[in-house]
Amino acid sequence: MSSIYDFLETNSMYVVLFIVLIIWIGIFGYIRSMDKKIKKLEELN
Repeated sequence: MSSIYDFLETNSMYVVLFIVLIIWIGIFGYIRSMDKKIKKLEELN
């Protein structure tokens, strides 16, 4: 179990960057799906 803590302690910057990258990918995917739904609603009018 201590090896996990050692890994996080030595590579904390990379862990933070990886988490931020996942968050940005999620935001981009959400905006893209909302854009598709909005375009579908605009076609109905």
